[in-house]
Amino acid sequence: MNIPWNKSQWHNIMQRKGSLPHALLLRGRAGVGKLDFAIQLSHALLCQQSSVEQACGTCASCLWLGEGTHPDFKLISPEDDGNHESSTKKKTGKKTQISVDQIRQLNDYLSLSTHQVKGRRIILIAPAEALNLASANALLKMLEEPPANTLFLLVASQPQRLLPTIMSRCQVVGFPIPVKADAIAWLVEQGVNNPEAVLAYAGGAPLAALQMQSQLEANDNLLKQLSMGGRLNPFASAPLFLSAGMDSAIQLIQKWIFDLMSCKLAESVHYYASQAPTLQALCKSVNLSALVQFQRNLVEARRAANHPLSNEMQLENLLLQYTKIFQQ
Repeated sequence: MNIPWNKSQWHNIMQRKGSLPHALLLRGRAGVGKLDFAIQLSHALLCQQSSVEQACGTCASCLWLGEGTHPDFKLISPEDDGNHESSTKKKTGKKTQISVDQIRQLNDYLSLSTHQVKGRRIILIAPAEALNLASANALLKMLEEPPANTLFLLVASQPQRLLPTIMSRCQVVGFPIPVKADAIAWLVEQGVNNPEAVLAYAGGAPLAALQMQSQLEANDNLLKQLSMGGRLNPFASAPLFLSAGMDSAIQLIQKWIFDLMSCKLAESVHYYASQAPTLQALCKSVNLSALVQFQRNLVEARRAANHPLSNEMQLENLLLQYTKIFQQ
């Protein structure tokens, strides 16, 4: 297990690997290593060297898994979508749901015998919250009458989106945010510069922080714009924000507004610790009711981030609203 803060969950499962339930739900914040854990667990459980906790990496089963061709392992994720918590690739597809056809196709797969005699078959579904109503109901039928020698691994960062009946048929394994010192030490080992600031920006999730390092460095110029408060020029700044991508730009503004609200109400900063003096100065001139309303508007704007309406016009409007939360 190469993610240190998840070792207790690993040992707990491996100690009872011969008597696991038919379904495990791995839930926790995005970026804490749930998917990596599920993949490594699949390797360990399918490894032909069954006496060890870690996959050997050299047996036929491990080699098949490494090549993505193991007959007893199946990964179900949104079609044509490479967006999951351990992926560093850019999104190339537009589908964000797991279709009912993907789940129904499991019936044929599960009707076959396992490759190894008395072997285990593993179905990994990630992210499980990508199941739509039809695919969730199709999966529910399988969980109600689970096939023999089959383990379902569901990975979810938003378990509240799952059907309660699916959750009730899984044994839940929780993945909390790691202790800050442990997360920072791990990020230092990965060569991350300024790990404390990056970790704060990622909300304490180390794997998310690892991916966000370059993004945070690129955000410096955008934060300079936001630090101008009511003096920001929305029309000159909008193209700069748009260059970060619409969704990323709105997320950045949301985190800035969260910290501005936190400064105003609790004199604390969550995401942008290095900007604390600037935020503290700005919050003195913030109209609280306007700030709350703008926060709501950002939520709606993020939902419509891919709307065909000009993104630059949307950002100009949001930044104009931002300048108006400051009392002149």
